[in-house]
Amino acid sequence: MLVDSHCHLDFPDFADELDAVVDRARAAGVRRMVTISTRVRRFDQVRAVAERYDEVFCSVGTHPHNADEEMDVTTEDLVALAAHPKVVAIGEAGLDYHYDHADRANQAIGLRRHIAAARITGLPLVIHARSADDDMIAILRDETDKGAFPAILHCFSSGRALAEAGVALGLYVSFSGILTFKNSAELRAIAADIPEDRLLVETDAPYLAPVPHRGRRNEPAYVSETAKVLASVRGVDEKAIHAITGDNFFRLFSKVTPP
Repeated sequence: MLVDSHCHLDFPDFADELDAVVDRARAAGVRRMVTISTRVRRFDQVRAVAERYDEVFCSVGTHPHNADEEMDVTTEDLVALAAHPKVVAIGEAGLDYHYDHADRANQAIGLRRHIAAARITGLPLVIHARSADDDMIAILRDETDKGAFPAILHCFSSGRALAEAGVALGLYVSFSGILTFKNSAELRAIAADIPEDRLLVETDAPYLAPVPHRGRRNEPAYVSETAKVLASVRGVDEKAIHAITGDNFFRLFSKVTPP
């Protein structure tokens, strides 16, 4: 089963043709999609997309870029919103030192609140990590010592140390269209070594369209191209990767109803 574990269907990029985008995903064999929250204050828009389509589920959370805007969002708020039947994950939350759109201390506070919500609800935390590997490893280890929580390193493009630390802590690792880019040999080497039972694929649509769609708006149907490259990297056929990542998806996102 092919799934897109991370996309942003509530973004304006899809507003004029959302039905067509979902139809193309169905035609490509994508059976489940998770549209990811980036601002709790806009959660109603994310939830509305998930409620509109049987195949689409959602998360609730604050992207690290928006951490400064939502410092008043508590763990209790996240837990309460996560009770909705279509909410299957917490986040995305994390650390992004590449753009530094939000204060780093506030990003860390927000991340820890989201981790607490994941621990309480049992829903997976969707982690955004960019140019912050050392601090991310330190926070994940510290929080795991307080109690285990399910989580995924989404759109993985960091170094091997973070991948290995995440796997050691029980996290999953998800690869996006970046895996298909010509200059991503190091990332493909990491993907080849991730344990089979921790692999996932995603689009992060509308961003990061995989080859041969690179440079265009991304969409869930294109997750098949990332899966194709992942299969090649690991020396298995595409159907095997679909089965592996599909099984992993339903194990991690246990609240998602299967087809």
